[in-house]
Order: sequence, then C-alpha cells, then structure tokens
Amino acid sequence: MEKDTELKEQVIGALKSVYDPEIPVNIYDLGLVYDVGVVAGHVAVQMTLTTPMCPVAGSLPGEVETKLQELPGVVSAQVELVWEPAWTMDRMPEEAKLQLGLF
Repeated sequence: MEKDTELKEQVIGALKSVYDPEIPVNIYDLGLVYDVGVVAGHVAVQMTLTTPMCPVAGSLPGEVETKLQELPGVVSAQVELVWEPAWTMDRMPEEAKLQLGLF
C-alpha cells in the first residue's frame, strides 16, 4: 500500500511534466486528469482534453502512457480518454489561472 502511495506521487509528478502544446500549463494543473489509480504497479489514468477537436487528441494519451511506463516501479500504464464530465476552466487551481492571466 505504501509503495502504491509513493508510486502515485511519482505518477502525478510525471503528469505534471506533460504539457498541452497550446497552453503553457501542465495537464495535471490544467485539470485534465480526472483520476489516477495505482495498484501493485499498475497505473490507470482517466483524463480529458480541453476540447474533442484538440489537435493532440490522437497523440497525447499515448505520450502520457509512454511517460508513465518509463517510471521505475510501473508494471503497466493505461490512459483512458473520457469526455464526461466536460472540461471547464473551473477545474484549474488558482495558480494555473494566474499563470494564464485569467484573473
């Protein structure tokens, strides 16, 4: 259980290193990641994109999976792209909104 907690922290750190190419904020702080699960080294991530017409819709989930699979201790990584609930800027923390000049 403790290993899963540590690995989940590493997974979140890796997610924070992936950026939407059109927005200078990482996908985690953008609120695009809805759920992160880690059980015995198996990682499952549910995420969305800012819009279904996002130009990286076909490549970003695979990029995230690859980045997660590179982490020590990850046995497998699966990224599920979901559209419900729809992403809104309300999912972003204040720090990300400040970074984008939304205040």
